[in-house]
Amino acid sequence: MKEAIKENIDHPPELEKLYRSDKKGFEKAFFGIYPEILDAKIAAFWKERLEYGRQKEGRVTARKTDVLFLILTCLVAGFLITIPRLFDMQKDSDFFYMKNAGLIIFFGLSAYSFLTTWQRKIKHLVFFALIFFVSAVFINALPNSSDSQTMLLACIHLPLFLWCVYGLIYVNFDMKNRVRRIDYIRYNGDMVILAAIIAIAGGILTAVTMGLFSAIEIDIENFYTNFVVIPAAVCIWIVATYIVKSFPAVTNKIAPIIARIFTPLVLITLIVYMVSIIASGKNPYTDRDFLILFNIMLLGVMAIIVFSVSGISANEKRRFEVLTLLVLSILAIIVDLVALSAIVYRLGEFGFTPNRTAVLGSNLLIFGNLVLITIDLFKVCFKGGQIKRVENTVAKYLPVYMIWTILVTFVFPLIFGVK
Repeated sequence: MKEAIKENIDHPPELEKLYRSDKKGFEKAFFGIYPEILDAKIAAFWKERLEYGRQKEGRVTARKTDVLFLILTCLVAGFLITIPRLFDMQKDSDFFYMKNAGLIIFFGLSAYSFLTTWQRKIKHLVFFALIFFVSAVFINALPNSSDSQTMLLACIHLPLFLWCVYGLIYVNFDMKNRVRRIDYIRYNGDMVILAAIIAIAGGILTAVTMGLFSAIEIDIENFYTNFVVIPAAVCIWIVATYIVKSFPAVTNKIAPIIARIFTPLVLITLIVYMVSIIASGKNPYTDRDFLILFNIMLLGVMAIIVFSVSGISANEKRRFEVLTLLVLSILAIIVDLVALSAIVYRLGEFGFTPNRTAVLGSNLLIFGNLVLITIDLFKVCFKGGQIKRVENTVAKYLPVYMIWTILVTFVFPLIFGVK
């Protein structure tokens, strides 16, 4: 079927005959070879057609059972995050949340995905259970010490690793399907935006509730924070996922609009910020805290670029937006080069530590990704390339990040120790 689709990609009647002869086989084969045929205009048409069928079928099923699974996973995740309060573990509660908050969030998301997708294989379920069990045991076995760099790095990178694992579940463990990888990134953009909207609404509700009970002189702050706000902070991501899955026609339009508005604003902010750095005389070579903020800014810009690319690819090509992303990518490369030079300088002055090694590795990975994205964006702007190529580059790079998160989370404590 794959070869037949490739041979007839420029012959719409033949493609229609292939589809009618074996709809499921055609769909599977099409998405398997989509990265190879994405330059063909008709490929975009068939992608939208097949995905619309998937969404339509999924929406009907979701309304029948997904609410039940949503409530079940929210109850389990909410219970797990309140363990320190339920079992009087106040002394170590900060370390519990630091180590387990991300674990619980992605456990809930992954469990919800398994419950709402019936065609999962038993071996995938075993893999999922084993990964989360090993991760939970490993992270909680690390000492509760705020002075342990490897422990803090593991707590930061474990959620990123689990985000990659959740991505495998999302794409149904089809690691070769780059189309589904970029769909996963697009889904994350939709989920983050919806979670932010829900959080704002929840914040208003919390303020009103606190005010009402305060007016009648009943103090519910501790109870409400421990058993409503904290569980809600975990469950909000599962609720957002339910909305994304159940109402794709609405949610798929949100991320591109947000990206269209914020990408130019981020570009302007970055330009003003870089000029301000020069004017203020701040030096990332000697100021450690400033270097940390510098890297956080770089990660934020990188995330904006990736999500904006996925947003543009869902619509027709827009030259201004692509050009904006190109300039933003070039500035991000400059920022990354400054950060890398500062890190290398500090390594030469003070030697290797887990933190410096992790920051160096992360910046090198981001630099490589930015260079590839920038080259593709340049081709789109000035060589007539397709935005799908940029999307494909983003998808290909995701496994590299996964390998890095595994290394920092599980190998760094063994190399550098945990004290």
